Amino acid sequence: MREFDYNKLKNIKWDNEILRLVAQIREYKGKQTLFLKQRPAALEKLVEIAKIQSTESSNKIEGIVTTATRIKQLCVKSATPRNRDEEEISGYRDALALVHESYEYIPIKTSYILQLHQVLYRYSGRDIGGRFKNTQNYIAETREDGKQFVRFTPLDPFETPMAIDRICESFNRETDNCEIEPLILIPAFIIDFLCIHPFNDGNGRMSRLLTTLLLYRAGYAVGKYVSLESKIEKTKASYYEALEKSDIDWNSGENDVTPFIKYILGIVLAAYRDLEDRVSIMESGALAVDLVRNAVNGKIGKFTKSDVIECIPSIGKTSVENALKTLLKEGVIERVGNGKATFYFRKN
Repeated sequence: MREFDYNKLKNIKWDNEILRLVAQIREYKGKQTLFLKQRPAALEKLVEIAKIQSTESSNKIEGIVTTATRIKQLCVKSATPRNRDEEEISGYRDALALVHESYEYIPIKTSYILQLHQVLYRYSGRDIGGRFKNTQNYIAETREDGKQFVRFTPLDPFETPMAIDRICESFNRETDNCEIEPLILIPAFIIDFLCIHPFNDGNGRMSRLLTTLLLYRAGYAVGKYVSLESKIEKTKASYYEALEKSDIDWNSGENDVTPFIKYILGIVLAAYRDLEDRVSIMESGALAVDLVRNAVNGKIGKFTKSDVIECIPSIGKTSVENALKTLLKEGVIERVGNGKATFYFRKN
């Protein structure tokens, strides 16, 4: 059985990039506390959008999709699932809601992880929810010639329950000791969870739920207002690259967690920066067209109407559409494509 002891993390000399990321995130954490005290109404408007984006993106990473309209209907519980994908989307919605609303009362223990997985599959006819894997699973890749190969072999099913017990015990012990930076401890836990790959299905989505849960419990609640899952989905290639680098020699306990730590810290920092930008735009008191103008000025390269709406949840879809038309007439932006393929870019 592979050993798990996060105490060894305190002896690692982290490079300047990690130290800088940690320092910046801590600074933004302080700003978020100030936002919560001074602008609670503005932040609350971001919560529902983040829930929808997180539910959509985390499932999309795994190839579980439905239409944008159905996602919104499922997330506000105004519709019932029509197929397997929508069943799993609804399960993620409920599991994420638990994390959002009850994170203080969800300890990092095997039994709670199993319960969260059970919620993930509560609408599914499959009987895998809340149960560890009963067959070996492999992490496979497809070569350019179309042939698959096994890139990583997780722990065997018989080793899995004890391994999850051990990572939880070690994580809780080091959290209580307060000797290791939580922003380093959390990604280290998540990479072990993914390498154990404890479930027949749902490991990736569970890892993202646990990431949000652990960040919340450590006081980093940015994921409540800006979807971390959406940022991971948009940088999916980098996500898998960091995973691949950090699971090399994992089975022998010689893997380097640094690439995955850097990736997760980058995601968290990007979310905090977006939060600051969005709150600033929302609180400016400007007219709708000026709010959209400010949001557009902050965009580099291509952007969609949905990207703008995401930045300014305080105004409605129609107001955003009208403002974009005004900016088109003014020559501030240009439109390319039609229908769902439409995107805009800022003109010089």
